[in-house]
Formats: sequence, C-alpha cells, structure tokens
Amino acid sequence: GQNSRYRDTSVDENMALFEKMRAGEFKDGEAVLRAKIDMSSSNMLLRDPLLYRIKHSPPHHRTQNDWPIYPMYDFAHPLSDAIEGITHSICTLEFDVHRPLYDWLVDKLYGAQNRPHQYEMARLNLEHTLTSKRKLLKLVQEGVVSGWDDPRLATIAGIRRRGIPPGAIRRFCKMVGVARSEGVVEMAMLESAIRDELNEDAPRVMAVLDPIKVTLTNWPEGKVEELEAPLYPEALMEKKGDKTRKIKLTKEIFIEGSDFMEDPPKKYFRLKPGGEVRLRYGYIIKCDEVIKDPESGKVTELKCTYDPDTKSGSGQTRKVKGTIHWVSASESVPAEVRLYETILSVPNADDALAADESKTILDLLNPNSLKEMKQARLEAYIGEDVERYNAGASAGDGLPRYQFERNGFFALDKPVVAPENSENKLIFNRIVELRDTWAKIGGNKKQQDPNKNQRSRGAGGGRGGRAPAVEVPDFHQVELRVGKIVEVWPHPDAEKLWCEKIDLGEPEGPRTIVSGLRAHYSQEELEGKNVVVFANLKYSKLRGIESQGMVLAASNADHSTVELVEPPAAAQPGDRLSAEGIDIKAHPLPANKINPKAKTSVWPRVQEKLNVDGQGVPMFDGKPLVVAGSACSVSTLKDAAIG
Repeated sequence: GQNSRYRDTSVDENMALFEKMRAGEFKDGEAVLRAKIDMSSSNMLLRDPLLYRIKHSPPHHRTQNDWPIYPMYDFAHPLSDAIEGITHSICTLEFDVHRPLYDWLVDKLYGAQNRPHQYEMARLNLEHTLTSKRKLLKLVQEGVVSGWDDPRLATIAGIRRRGIPPGAIRRFCKMVGVARSEGVVEMAMLESAIRDELNEDAPRVMAVLDPIKVTLTNWPEGKVEELEAPLYPEALMEKKGDKTRKIKLTKEIFIEGSDFMEDPPKKYFRLKPGGEVRLRYGYIIKCDEVIKDPESGKVTELKCTYDPDTKSGSGQTRKVKGTIHWVSASESVPAEVRLYETILSVPNADDALAADESKTILDLLNPNSLKEMKQARLEAYIGEDVERYNAGASAGDGLPRYQFERNGFFALDKPVVAPENSENKLIFNRIVELRDTWAKIGGNKKQQDPNKNQRSRGAGGGRGGRAPAVEVPDFHQVELRVGKIVEVWPHPDAEKLWCEKIDLGEPEGPRTIVSGLRAHYSQEELEGKNVVVFANLKYSKLRGIESQGMVLAASNADHSTVELVEPPAAAQPGDRLSAEGIDIKAHPLPANKINPKAKTSVWPRVQEKLNVDGQGVPMFDGKPLVVAGSACSVSTLKDAAIG
C-alpha cells in the first residue's frame, strides 16, 4: 500500500486535528483517525485502518450533533471486550481476518496479559428464514408483518411471541453444534427440538379451529354431563402427576370441519352420513342428518344420535375406527387461532435472489404464512387457566402453552384490545404442528409434481420415451414411522396373534395391524406403548383380518426372545425414522405400497441391513436408527436380527 501524506504528522498535530473532529469543525468525510500499523502488511486490515470517522447527518437519535465522531466497529469491539474483562469473544467466520487487528489494538492499549481471545464460528443459517436486518426492516416498514415481534420472524421478540420456549432453543443449539464450515440447517430440526421440549411440558386440551355444529338429538334437553380427562399422557404422569380436568358435554357441540365429509373416500374413519365415530373421552355418535345453507350449499349443522352405553372408560366393548375431538357449544370459549408457516416460500432467499435478479424479497414471501381462524372454540379449562395466568399464578416463564389435540402446540398471544379485538377473544399462536411437515418437497404438503407418472414429450421422448428416472436409495423407499398402540385384542382365529390399533398420527385415524407378539408381550404391556411401524407395507390379510402395516421387532436366532424396537421418549406418532448420516428428506415420500414377496421388492434388501449391534442399538447398514434427534433401542437383545 501507499503511505498517506498525513502518515508522518506529529503526535501534537494529530491530537489538535482530532480535537477539531470532536468539536464538529470538519464536515462528513473531511477527516478520519487512523491507526499507524503497517502499510506493507499482507492483511489489508492492518494497513493503517480507520478508527474514528465523522458523521453529522442524520443526527444521532439521542445526542443529536453533540457528538459528531464515532468509533469504527474494529476499534470499539476489542476495546469494549478488554474493558469488560471478556475472555471468549465469539464472532462469525468473516471476522477471522480481523483477529490480528483485534489483538494489536488490545496489546497496544491494554497489554497482552489482558487480551481476550476471539473465536470464529459459522453462522447459524436456517432454511425458509430471514435474519438479514436490512430485509427484515423492509418487511416491517412496508407493513408486510405486524412488527418486529411478528411470530413469523426469527427475532427474539418474534420467537417469544410465537411461544417457543427458551429450552427449545437451547435444545436446538445442542443438536446443531458449532462448526467452522458454512451450512444451512433444515427447518425440520428446529421444529423437532420445539416439539421435543413442548411434548414434555404442554398440557393436552381440545380446541376446534373450524367448527361445525353437531346436535345430539336424543340427548336430554338441558343436561350437562361432566367428563374427566387427563391433562398429560400416561408417559408423563410420573413427571407431571395424575392431573385431570373436567369437560362438559351438552346437547350441542362443535367438531372440526375436516372431521366430516359428505362423500368420503374409502377408509375415511371420521364422521360421514350414516357413519359412527367416538367423541374423545365421551360417547359414540352416529350422523343421521346433514343440514346445509340453502344458498351456499355449505354444511351448517349435523343431526346425530349418541349411544348412552358407550361412554369411554366404562368398560363397554363396542368399538369404532375413528375418534375425533370436540367442544361444547355452550361451555366453550370463543377464540382466534393463528396458524403460522414460514415467512419465505424458498429455502434460501440469497440464492433465489441471485438466480433471478428481477425479483425482490417481497416476491419470495410465502402467501400462506398466516391463516387466521377467527371462529375457533376452546374447551373451558383453557379460559380458566388463562385467567389464572393473568392473575399472576403461573410458574416458570408463565406463558400458557398447550397441545391442542390433533392440531399442534399453541401459545397465548399478547392481549389485543378493541377495535381489532372488539369481542375480547383469546388469541393463540400455533408454535409448531404435531408432525414433521417438511418431509414433502419444499415444505409444501399439497405440492404435487405435475409431470409425475407422465411420459416425456421432449427431445428423445418418442414412443415409450420417459424422462430419466431418479434413482432412489433402498432405505428411502421404506417408510418407517413411530406409532402408538392405543388398543389391543386377541385375534379371534389365531392364538399366537394380537390385533392392535396403532396411531400413526394420520387424519383417518389409527390403523389395524396384526402382529405375532402374543407369546412375548401381554395386552397390558402393549397398550400405550410407542413402536416402530413399517407403514408402506402392502396390506394383507392374516387369518381373515387385514393388517395395515408391520411392527418392527428384534429376535435372537431361535426366536425364543422377541423385543420391540422402541423409539425415544420424545418421538411422536407419525415421526419418520432415519439412520444416522442419512438425509431421509432427500427424496419424496414413497408413493407405493411394498409387497415384501415380490421378486423386485426393496424390503429384503433393507431388512438384511437391519440388525441390533453388540451394544444393543438398532442399526441400518451400521448406522443407528434415529428419530426425534435420538437413537432407537431394544430392551436387552444384542447382535440380533430385526424384522
């Protein structure tokens, strides 16, 4: 570098000029203060770097123009660390080349013995998320979001308002770790950490987001029956206690709009004309009549009858395939529920903007990032719990968070007053859904490939021509999911078989699966247990009963000992298993059922790589089977086969 003509100015003259800078006698850019280091250094930042500059306009928001000189970041950063006694100064990778200047300034002004150490690490980049202050400011200023605390933003205020607990952020940071190489973390990993944290603490309650009125025609007029329901699942009762709440059942109730179809597809196990379902914690009801709006044709009410002999927990034996949640029409609380998705429709905004320079950040926003359910109804317990919170009776960070059964985890939003909330409704924000919604391409659950199963019509696509096939690895073609056994009964025609209702988190309800576990597990041992299910196995009949999947278990050589492959406690029904180091989302969900007996079946190739290792860990091809951030397990077996 070339020396400035002012480089050899005397100390006294430099002090006089600096005092004039401080007094405001120079205009912006007329003078700067530099450090005199080494103009021949290979590090450009050591070639007499700027320390102070002049800035009159715009005026400072506090001191106006009383203080017109400002230190550069590279000057203020090391000195403030040294003054405050910082030992570890954490920076992102781009500050690696700044460290020699950091050390030089501290050594010259405070001495090497007082020097903090600067450590550089990769920035935490999260898919579908904005962290650029410039881009965030544009969204706030243009009214695209409600403010810096909009729950869709990854700001501290936004995260708090969304209801994400601090423990979930700490859990997430432990999962991703610290690295020196740049990378992007999948949204699924953050959602998994949030789900794991909330699953251990959030009470389970019922809320109907899109209500349809149901009238129980044979329910006595004016009768109100109190039903008792647990606040936590059995797995958490040891930690949380056997806590319950009262739910009131009345003649008129609300059910979820998506839990009724007038013309349902095959294997639809929710409510339909002439069909039966069980009300959660209540009775079996049958739909007798559908009432519609004469103008719009929209369903406005269902006339149903209930079976008084089918109360849950009464020991009755009548069974139906579907169970739905509900709230009383008269004993529920009106609310507005806000369903959030990611703010961006693309994983990486910078890459998308670089690929198409005509676009701005506004073109990349997700139009479905906020959906407001203004007619939602919540069970009365939630209203009572919020009143206790408002009265200051909550522990911990205090914010009421719940699992709305079958809908997700939700947190109370900040109070909104009239005119925006003239009905003074409670407002809840969805923190995260119950299942991983990022298993589909691009996080869009409804997105379909328009060219799927279509013949190629481009170049080389003559008769019978097809687009080049994408080779999908064997493991990605097998769908292994967490399931919860909710009911077990003996196979009527086979003394070695159990029939099990297993919840895989699917909207159509639990599946029926027949297993050969009867010689190894009792009915009591199985009910309520989480298992691993081969979910896209072709359905087959076992002694007259259709089995809709297979439960994975390990066994020794002579099959005298059989043990279930068990997912970690944090796993939820529907979570998909992977193997350590395998990106299970690298390919779309398998579309076809697998026939294990077919000559070209992928299952035998996968099964031969499944085993329990010498440490008792279920493995695929030498890699631990994992879900919800942790490895699966078996009870005692080692060096065993899995099937």
